[in-house]
Amino acid sequence: VGSSNTLNVTMAVDAAALGEVVVLGYSTKGVDEVTGSSVQVAGEEIAKSPVVSVEQALQGKVAGVQISQSSGTPGAVQDIRIRGLSSLNAGNDPLFVINGVPVNNSNISGSDSFTSLNPLASINSQDIESITVLKDASATAQYGARGSNGVIVVTTKGGKSGNTTFTFNSQVGFQNDAYNERTPLTGAQRTTLFKESLVNAYGANGTQGDFGFTLENALETAVGFNLVSPAILDYDGTDYDWDGKLTNKDALTQNYSISASGGDEKSNFYASLGYNKTDATVIGADFERINGSISYDRKLRDNIDFSTSVNVSNLKQNPLLENGTFFSNPFITRVLMNPLNNIYNEDGTYNIDLPFGSLPNTLYVYDNNVTRNALTRALVNSNIDWELFKNLTFSNKVSLDYQLNEYFNYRNRYEGDAQNFNGDSEMSDEKNYNLVYQGSLNYLFSFGNHNFDVTTLFEYQKNQNSYLYGYGQNFPVDGLIQINTTSANFDADSQYTDWYNVSYLGLFSYNYDGRYVVDGTIRREGSSRFQAGNRFGTFGSVGAAWNIHREEFMNSNLFNSLRLRGSYGITGNNAIGLNAYQALITYSANYADNGAGFPSQFGNDDLTWEKGETYDVGLVFGMFNNRLSGSFSYYNRRTYDLLLNVPLSLTTGFSSQARNIGEMTNKGIEAELAFDVISTKDFNWNISANYATVKNEVTELALGADGEELDPLAGSSYKTTRTGLPANAWFMRTWAGVDSETGAPTWYVNGVDGEVTSNYNSAQRVYQGASALPTYSGGFGMRFTYKGFFAEANAYFAGGHKIYEQYAQFYLRTNSFTLGTYNGAQELLERWQEPGDVTDVPVLNYARNDNFHATSSRHLYDGDYIRLKNASFGYTLPSEWAKSVGIDGLTLTLRGTNIATWVMDDNLKLDPEVRADGYTRLTTPPVESYTLGVNVKF
Repeated sequence: VGSSNTLNVTMAVDAAALGEVVVLGYSTKGVDEVTGSSVQVAGEEIAKSPVVSVEQALQGKVAGVQISQSSGTPGAVQDIRIRGLSSLNAGNDPLFVINGVPVNNSNISGSDSFTSLNPLASINSQDIESITVLKDASATAQYGARGSNGVIVVTTKGGKSGNTTFTFNSQVGFQNDAYNERTPLTGAQRTTLFKESLVNAYGANGTQGDFGFTLENALETAVGFNLVSPAILDYDGTDYDWDGKLTNKDALTQNYSISASGGDEKSNFYASLGYNKTDATVIGADFERINGSISYDRKLRDNIDFSTSVNVSNLKQNPLLENGTFFSNPFITRVLMNPLNNIYNEDGTYNIDLPFGSLPNTLYVYDNNVTRNALTRALVNSNIDWELFKNLTFSNKVSLDYQLNEYFNYRNRYEGDAQNFNGDSEMSDEKNYNLVYQGSLNYLFSFGNHNFDVTTLFEYQKNQNSYLYGYGQNFPVDGLIQINTTSANFDADSQYTDWYNVSYLGLFSYNYDGRYVVDGTIRREGSSRFQAGNRFGTFGSVGAAWNIHREEFMNSNLFNSLRLRGSYGITGNNAIGLNAYQALITYSANYADNGAGFPSQFGNDDLTWEKGETYDVGLVFGMFNNRLSGSFSYYNRRTYDLLLNVPLSLTTGFSSQARNIGEMTNKGIEAELAFDVISTKDFNWNISANYATVKNEVTELALGADGEELDPLAGSSYKTTRTGLPANAWFMRTWAGVDSETGAPTWYVNGVDGEVTSNYNSAQRVYQGASALPTYSGGFGMRFTYKGFFAEANAYFAGGHKIYEQYAQFYLRTNSFTLGTYNGAQELLERWQEPGDVTDVPVLNYARNDNFHATSSRHLYDGDYIRLKNASFGYTLPSEWAKSVGIDGLTLTLRGTNIATWVMDDNLKLDPEVRADGYTRLTTPPVESYTLGVNVKF
């Protein structure tokens, strides 16, 4: 070619290489091909956090995802909401997909009274390759009925070609409660308040008359009137530290794993073994897990690929009796135990004859009772991809998920909940078997710059659950704990449930020259949860994206990526009871020692899918060589044909019926930003943030015979569900303060302002301006690296909601319940004592119920908070130094988790991270932990 000739070359865009890969479950796409709202978190980010359950590591990292701990006890289930509340009665939990297969991930604890048990805790965070959160219809519609609440796709690690490499990880540390400002009264404080309450009731100006009570003789006189045990006269002022004895301070946490990976041109493998031992921050609870996994890929022929993965784990959890107001709940003891009770006898043994109150000696109970959950989970995925001819691939995948949980609970003969029947024992075995088969055809083809990707898929899912239970009472001697050694009141139970899903799926994706992307999804799905004629529903989505940065007119020096995307779709929800559509008769009655049946459910043959319609638009960008990157999006989701339990007239013999009626909306914005403030060869400073809002509104409800709306929460004294308001809105009497002249509590008569009353029943209930779910949430963080050193921190925040302190009804009473029998919170020290006092705590009166503790906005607090989730500092040894000592790499990390919490409302004393229902509970709060991590590669 002569020098005067010019050769013009046009580079075509490879449709299969449009940036990094995003795992969407049934498919993977390049970043520039995604039209839906999805966020992928790398496995290395998940592995950093010393958490028992992997989904906890997502908190604050993904806009629009709200994660709160139902309990900080190791292994407990987490509350997860993606873009708010999508249903009133049906489930709101997202669908979990592991290695492309939907799995059952509900609580499998043996008892609802004890700490929940999360099957996701069976997966070691070190084995995670990535977690992708799918949020809008374009991203979730491929999952049809179960994508309505969002989808979390977990991908585990696979092998990589090359020499076998080993990785050892160790995280060892300690943990304590992250936030708890609620402090019980000391013995001396309680005695002072006890005497004052007696005088206010029975003294010279007592409301019950003058019975001669004074502050000087109150205790002796109370004993004389049998108001209190004579043992109170022997109290010497000693503070018996029940709280301190029940707290497991600096609870040890350990997590170890070792993995190996390698392969050649035809096969590769990944194998790991892990061990986790985490103690709870309260006595009597700990968690232990051992797990092993192996993944193997093999090219059987040039056109046939085989892959399989196996993850087997065994979990042992000592749960707490914390899901309710149980006397043996250690958190009840911490706040309600009468502080005048001595923990020990004179000889150092536990005192099980406590003179004050009715709580048992919980220290003795947890030393002598035996409670455990033991979960064994085996998750197996096998896949064969057969390329029938070029770019046409026939895939077959089979997944087996088997969960076996053994629950055992022995309660001793002498102290606690079983002492009246000489001890008892119960045991259950629950087996959950989940089978999924997927068969699909995928065809990739191109015409010039026109690129197509078409997939058809058939999916069959079967879930079977069996349950066996036994119980017995009355042990003849000590040392026996099994049911077969009891002698009275034997009981047994067995249950079996199953459900099926069958789906037909079509996926279509088209892009022109990598600039214009269009995709579509259609799914026809049938569920055994509905009557035969209504089992199938059709769901789908369409999406489009414009990769503006690929246009010739774009300034490539400014934008590395600029993509406008939008989607619309319909998803479904079938998360209701298995037999909700059927009229049922239950045979659990006893008639003259013979079995008897009774109608237990009205039924509804017309019951079918709840549906969600979602619009989503967004902009994704990267600028200045991707030093600045981020995304903005807006979504609008309408949920209709709600699966709603509609109240019925009791003349029908039933309280409610499941129907498809009602509608609500969720709207909001989401933003994510990341910026490399400084980026040089040796030093990098990165900051990142995400923010999301959600506005929920109920727009339609069922109507009664009188034409008025039927409130699904009509029986609640805390909440309401009404059109024009958010779902589960706080609805109660409005606190007006303490009357400074009389010391009586007051509430607004009209529930808003103006006239007040001390008659609780004369005050009107009103909407309190918020619901239990945050209206905004997000996270922010920064990371520094300098040569081998690194430091990072990230925080999570949420707000716009209110939290109710439900247990205030126990420790903030102003009468004998708290001051005569149990114990109160130190807030009672701020009580009204004389005219002119301005306070939020009424006058104490041993004999009067002033309803101060009753449901009202007095115990409803702003839930806004910020939590410093993680802060770490570490060092990575330079590779040449590492190799000089015979290893490939070494990283040391010191990490703190939940190390600081700021709440907006100073009156919120318990941890602000509560379940989605918005109630604080006396359960293990989230934990503050510090760990030293060691990562060695060799």
